[in-house]
Amino acid sequence: MKQYNINLSGKTILVTGAAGFIGANLVKKLYQQIGNNIKVIGIDSITDYYDVNIKYERLHELEQLPGFTFIKGNIADKQLIDQLFNEHQPAVVVNLAAQAGVRYSITNPGAYIESNLIGFYNILEACRHHEVEHLVYASSSSVYGSNKKVPYSTDDKVDNPVSLYAATKKSNELMAHAYSKLYNIPSTGLRFFTVYGPAGRPDMAYFGFTNKLRRGEKIQIFNYGHCKRDFTFVDDIVEGVIRIMQHAPEKRNGEDGLPIPPYEVYNIGNSSPENLLDFVTILQEELVRAGVLPPDYDFEAHKELVPMQPGDVPVTFADTTPLERDFGFRPSTPLRMGLRAFAEWYARYYGSLR
Repeated sequence: MKQYNINLSGKTILVTGAAGFIGANLVKKLYQQIGNNIKVIGIDSITDYYDVNIKYERLHELEQLPGFTFIKGNIADKQLIDQLFNEHQPAVVVNLAAQAGVRYSITNPGAYIESNLIGFYNILEACRHHEVEHLVYASSSSVYGSNKKVPYSTDDKVDNPVSLYAATKKSNELMAHAYSKLYNIPSTGLRFFTVYGPAGRPDMAYFGFTNKLRRGEKIQIFNYGHCKRDFTFVDDIVEGVIRIMQHAPEKRNGEDGLPIPPYEVYNIGNSSPENLLDFVTILQEELVRAGVLPPDYDFEAHKELVPMQPGDVPVTFADTTPLERDFGFRPSTPLRMGLRAFAEWYARYYGSLR
């Protein structure tokens, strides 16, 4: 196992996308695990890609935390990012700000170029000029694209993206590698696998299914239900991120005297892919249990099996061996437990039938 070489206690940490699903959970968990002597700067542009009320709800919780500072702004604004780094001098940066979603990238490509490429470039430039101890950034399982080999390993070639979103995430890894090589910036990319949980993103399948079932509408199950996804509970993702934040890749020189890039990439996934039909069955059962749906709900009448969508892949499956080897951790929250937590949150937030 790797030894931690960064003590987060007393440090200033920048979290981009702080009002987002993973970002907000990360900030809360940092204060729980590290204590109140850290200073977290959160930045988020609060786009209306999905219901901003959920983002403001998350933000309201974060603003109760001591030493938390929120900046509303876009990481694509270079002047703002430079000002932020000059003023706060973050030691560790966690870049979670991104335009998410595979299907949205087909109809709105500009949003991905702005946030995922220009925004990430601005973060890299700021890290270059301020010598941060560690840059941790979100990549995605989507970089594996049409990869036929499972489980997906970080040693696999990932040159076949099937969406612009995936291409931007792979570009992030390439950009980070170049900056690590040229400027000796310790950076770690994290390929997240289908993150879910309470107060998650409404554009994700489990949330969208719930909204439609609640309204009595039909849900579409793609690839006729034969898709498999490595669903990963948000608490597991955040635990992995915090462990990795505390170990920056070591700076060292090669035989030529030039820096070997202090650069790593890890999968964070449950390494237990679930069939989409089984997933929907568990979700329905937990929605009934939480009182979101009535006990006599006719599920069969509300299901429609449809072909694969452009940009989708039939399976995602994480090989987490390096994560286990280096950090003694692998995500392991059972799907039912995670969906139960989501269903109970949904009942509290939107109201149950009871």
